[in-house]
Amino acid sequence: MQLFENAKLGIFIHTGIYAVDGVDESWSFHNKKITYLTYMAQAERYSMQNYRPEVWADLIQECGAGYAVITAKHHDGIAMYDTKTGPLSAIQSTAAQRDIVAPFFEALRRRGIRCGAYFSLIDWSHPDYPQFLKDSARYLSSDSPERWSRFSRFNQAQINEINEKFTPDLWWFDGDWEHTAEEWNALQIRKNILQHNPKAILNGRLSGYGDYETPEQNFPVSRPPFAWWELCMTSNNNWGYQSDSNWKTPQEVISIFADVIAHGGNLLLNMGPQADGRIPEPQIHLLKSLGRWNQKHKEAIFGSQAGLPAGHFYGPSTLSRDSLTLYLFLQGNPTKPLMTKGLLSAIDSMEVLGSNCKVPYKVVGKISWSPVPGLVYFEIPAKCHDVEMTVLKIKLKEPLKLYRGQGGLY
Repeated sequence: MQLFENAKLGIFIHTGIYAVDGVDESWSFHNKKITYLTYMAQAERYSMQNYRPEVWADLIQECGAGYAVITAKHHDGIAMYDTKTGPLSAIQSTAAQRDIVAPFFEALRRRGIRCGAYFSLIDWSHPDYPQFLKDSARYLSSDSPERWSRFSRFNQAQINEINEKFTPDLWWFDGDWEHTAEEWNALQIRKNILQHNPKAILNGRLSGYGDYETPEQNFPVSRPPFAWWELCMTSNNNWGYQSDSNWKTPQEVISIFADVIAHGGNLLLNMGPQADGRIPEPQIHLLKSLGRWNQKHKEAIFGSQAGLPAGHFYGPSTLSRDSLTLYLFLQGNPTKPLMTKGLLSAIDSMEVLGSNCKVPYKVVGKISWSPVPGLVYFEIPAKCHDVEMTVLKIKLKEPLKLYRGQGGLY
């Protein structure tokens, strides 16, 4: 888990037949926007003729991500790898006629990037999966234990297959809400994975048998009460590729990323390749911009820990592992003086990270006979600002200690 925490950034990849017509992945037929047959017919045009796993992996490496997660199987039931459990796969059922996962994992591992497999516990195409919808043969697992048992064996067989073929470093489960942990046999799934790969980590969407939590899209206002967590978030408004022009800007993504790591979490940023395997140009621009910023400010990001509690600084911050260096992330590159408070540890120096710009500071309101520290004011010259977000490095003379009192003379 320490490797996961130190990674800070991962890339989520939603690739599947839904990119052909640019519809919601699986949910488009579940929510009856289109029919199941119309959805599945996209497989005939899912070509991936321009799929270059090395290009994907290069971009992920350039942006600074420590891991990547790809959809091995979404709720539509189409395996994106060479499954032996049935005919519904990228090789046997789509125009691509190739394994999408295997070469991607190989490219990642050549670059030292950890590999994650997204796996949907739900399978809305399997004839023995209950509570859906693609026809009228709906049933409850409790009513037909034989059918549920067949589906459970099929599900476990696919999980075992992925485990043995790819040995994922990380498992990203989804869809657990439709059944209980006992019905999914979640504990046994976890045991089987770890028996093959004791170092694997699992997300929290295995009905309570995961290692970390994954809030989705909406950023938590306060630090989540989990030892480890990850915000999964789209780059525009969708997971899979759609003709969606509402791309987040580099400044917006960097701002969100800074907030995430300041709260002790990771960011899993999504990209949705086109049906021919190309990555949309706005996505490339976004990841390259993020990579430039990450490279410049890497000491404030990778291997850091959550920074100041709320109230000490009005913005994100991180702290070095030895607690001797504090990093303040300056949203909007302000030109007016800024302030931090409650620092009991003496300051050794301030500078703009990634530059030779020294920053003078002024302590205001410190009374010699009071233990309450003063307010520390500083101002960043405009010439020292980063294009997206400036980071201030504060070196301390001793490990960080904070005043958390109510002021006054005590």
